[in-house]
Amino acid sequence: MDADVDGRWLWKGRRVYLYDGTTVIMPDTPKNQQAYPQVYNQGPGAGFPIARIGALISLSCGAIVNLGICKYAGKGQGEVSLLRQLWNILRSGDVLLADRLMANWTNILLLQERGVELVSRLNKANRKADFRRGVRLGPDDHIVRWLKPTSIRSLDRKTYKTFPEYITVRETRISVAQTGFRTKTIIVVTTLLDPRQATKEDLASLYRARWNNELDLRSIKSTMQMRELRCKTPDLVQKEIWTHILAYNLIRTIMAQAAQKYEIPPRSISFKGAIQTVEAFQPLIDHTKTAHSKFRHEVLDAIATHRVADRPNRFEPRLKKQRKNHYGWLTRPRAEIKHAMAKGLTNI
Repeated sequence: MDADVDGRWLWKGRRVYLYDGTTVIMPDTPKNQQAYPQVYNQGPGAGFPIARIGALISLSCGAIVNLGICKYAGKGQGEVSLLRQLWNILRSGDVLLADRLMANWTNILLLQERGVELVSRLNKANRKADFRRGVRLGPDDHIVRWLKPTSIRSLDRKTYKTFPEYITVRETRISVAQTGFRTKTIIVVTTLLDPRQATKEDLASLYRARWNNELDLRSIKSTMQMRELRCKTPDLVQKEIWTHILAYNLIRTIMAQAAQKYEIPPRSISFKGAIQTVEAFQPLIDHTKTAHSKFRHEVLDAIATHRVADRPNRFEPRLKKQRKNHYGWLTRPRAEIKHAMAKGLTNI
């Protein structure tokens, strides 16, 4: 599906891929704990095995084109390490749209060697932008050299010496003004150096589209209920994750077909609305032996009516209305607490 997307859905004729990570939990079994240990600061029996997932998602059609699964913590288990296991599918000319964690010196160099462009946000914890330096392209927009770090922990000394002394990147400062919030400033870092191919406004608009990544992960974890897995062994956990991804991509395929039929962007169709439509038609399709093409077109017509509202600069209070009972946290193994309760102990 991603290879055959409508050219009108691309960004300036380029394929853009979103990358981000998330976590899922699974039943607390010895095998799951061994493969995906719980968070280190939780006591034995008080937490759940947790796995980190990294996904490469097509911006144009929303399909997941590659996925990685690893432990939540440990050497080589972070989102950056997962990305380096997945980016072999990226081709020269593609654009990777990611968060600030990916905008490090080594990542940018390795992506440039593959011919892949990066658009990300400056990680101010590691680097500071000084717009008095470099080649000025316009107000708050310049090209600058990033010198090679004195050491790179993930590389041996021999490999480190083969790397160039600097890389060339473009930094653009963007002011974000939104009703209900204070105006804030972000700095976008990219390897798209030519301002004629990508203006400052183009980069701002593209980086704003990164929010689709958060929405896609929410669709998988919340709408498709993948936040808490059910399988009790690591092998089945992986199968369960891939089954969710398969179902997700099938829904995205139907949405893309509906979008192509009505000449609208796939991102303008509601993912949850598409699922509800397919579920509503499912009994009818299952009991119909013929005329499947007729029902297929009716399904596409119904899916295309579920449009996402155009709500630019939407803001809502991050507060909950419903009050829920709070029973406290399980800080010791369940069996131990039940044993204490059986003895009539109240201090549990």
